[in-house]
Amino acid sequence: MQSVSPVPPSAPSSRADIVATLRAAGCVFAEDEAELILATARTPAETTAMVERRVAGLPLELVVGWAEFRGLRVTVAPGVFVPRRRTEFLVEQALARVPRATVVLDLCCGSGAVGAALASALRRVELHAADIDPAAVRCARGNVAAVGGHVHQGDLFDALPGALRGRVDILAANVPYVPSDKIGLLPLEARDHEPLVALDGGTDGLDVLRRVAAEATRWLAPGGCVLVETSRRQAPAALAAFEGNGLTTDLAVSEELYAHVVIGVRP
Repeated sequence: MQSVSPVPPSAPSSRADIVATLRAAGCVFAEDEAELILATARTPAETTAMVERRVAGLPLELVVGWAEFRGLRVTVAPGVFVPRRRTEFLVEQALARVPRATVVLDLCCGSGAVGAALASALRRVELHAADIDPAAVRCARGNVAAVGGHVHQGDLFDALPGALRGRVDILAANVPYVPSDKIGLLPLEARDHEPLVALDGGTDGLDVLRRVAAEATRWLAPGGCVLVETSRRQAPAALAAFEGNGLTTDLAVSEELYAHVVIGVRP
C-alpha cells in the first residue's frame, strides 16, 4: 500500500465501487483484494467495514482474517506475523530433505503456518510448534490443532517438552532476521501491524538464529535437519553459525521468491 486516503462519504456497495475505493487508497492489486473481501464478508455491513479497515492501512490478511499458505487457509489475527509466500520455499526444502519425517518442530511459529503446511504434506506426523508471543500462540493453536499438532509458549527451546530431545526430524525456525537499525525501512504494513519480536533479529539480524544453531543438535534426530530463512547478505554468517555447532550445511536459494534458506543436518 503506497498511500492512505480518507474513507469516502458514501460506503462502496458494488464490486466496481470497492475496486475504485481500494485503488484510490493505493492498493496495487485492487481487483484481487476486492474479490477476497467480497468472498469473505458475510453481510454488506461487513464488506463496508473490511473496505474501511483496508483503506486505513490494515494488511489485507488481517482484514479478511486469513492468509493463503501452500494451499491452506491459515487464520491470522492482529499482532501476529503474517506468513510470507517466500517462506513456502522453506517448507518445500524441508519436505525434499526429509520426506519421511515423523516428528516436526515449528519454532518461532507465529500463526503456525509452516508447521501446518508440513503436517498437511506429511500426513502422519507428530507436530509441535512454539512461540514466545502469547498472541501468536493463541492464533497458532487453531491452525495447528486442525492438523493434530501441539503449541507451546516460551523462549525457543525452553518452551518444549524434554521428551522431544533427539527426536526431531524437521526443525523449521522462521526466526526474526531484520537488523535492528533496518526495522524503520520495512513496509508500513509490517512496521505498524506486526510484532517487533517477530521482526527484530538484533544488531546484524542473526541473534536468534545463532541461539537456534547452538541448541539444534540436542533436539534433532540423527539425519534430522534445521532450516532457517535469512537474507542473501546474512547467509555466509548463518552458514558459519551452523557449521560451528557441528551441523553439515547447505544453502538453498529461490531467485523467483527472493528466498534464502540455510539448512543444517545433524550427522
